[in-house]
Amino acid sequence: MTFGPEVVAAVCRHMNDDHPADSLLICRTLGGHPEATAARMTGLDAHGADFEVTLAGGVSRVRLAWSTSLTERPQIRAEVVRMYAEACALAGIPPRSSTG
Repeated sequence: MTFGPEVVAAVCRHMNDDHPADSLLICRTLGGHPEATAARMTGLDAHGADFEVTLAGGVSRVRLAWSTSLTERPQIRAEVVRMYAEACALAGIPPRSSTG
């Protein structure tokens, strides 16, 4: 399944405008870049999400797999929320009650 460019752009815009701290936490913990100072979602497909992280030495790309192949747009939100909850658990911080 490939999500259309309008879906990818809308999800990336939402994550980058409304949830940059969540993306940073996800990339620091699940993406293996604890030293990252910023992160932005750059794309996604049925198998995972792509981010760019800002590091002291420049920018690096991070690819994080979903827990399953996605076929519908609502699944994207569920997977991002899952990744956020996992990132919070790894960081030892409580997740917010709503990540919408």
